[in-house]
Amino acid sequence: MSEEQAAAQVEERRTAGPIRVMVVDDHPMWRDAVARDLAEAGLDVVATAGDGEQAVRRAKAVGPDVLVLDLNLPAKPGVQVCKELVGADPQLRVLVLSASGEHADVLEAVKSGATGYLLKSASTAELIDAVRRTAVGDPVFTPGLAGLVLGEYRRLASEPATAAGADEPKAPQLTERETEVLRLVAKGLSYKQIAERLVISHRTVQNHVQNTLGKLQLHNRVELVRYAIERGLDDA
Repeated sequence: MSEEQAAAQVEERRTAGPIRVMVVDDHPMWRDAVARDLAEAGLDVVATAGDGEQAVRRAKAVGPDVLVLDLNLPAKPGVQVCKELVGADPQLRVLVLSASGEHADVLEAVKSGATGYLLKSASTAELIDAVRRTAVGDPVFTPGLAGLVLGEYRRLASEPATAAGADEPKAPQLTERETEVLRLVAKGLSYKQIAERLVISHRTVQNHVQNTLGKLQLHNRVELVRYAIERGLDDA
């Protein structure tokens, strides 16, 4: 079975029923309230956890589609939890739900593999919408934070290449459609917006993104955006 076929099977499993969500927060009342709100909205809350080590164990056991994750956790910090779990399962989507809007916290979370970042001041409706959008791979950020993330990647992409970069193997060839989708991803468009722009289905956009991730040996949309920005595709 090819990597693309395996990814398609995982995607099919994850879209076959309710979105499977796990909530991680060290405050029991907050954690229970979030889990209850998500369950009442029709999402399948498969587990909760109150510290980082417990979060890693339970997430690996239950395999959620979306991890709603606080950063300030005992035993193991949220960014480390995110890095470990996304590293073990690149299909996992992580939505950070934090009280901190500090730029350093946002960038560290995204670099560790988080798909989105929402402040705890968000409404219940905003949280539910964010979880659903995160499940399909859309980057979801509290207003103002998306620009911060893209700005940071543009800054990194503008830095001189390292000597090691010169020895990197030539990047795999993408199809014309994959390149077109990648360009729109780099511009910050959601999968739904890309589908509408190109007059194709939402699922087709997802398939193109998954194929591109596989070819480029990248793990998530954040890495994909950085790759595209480094090559100037966001300005094309």
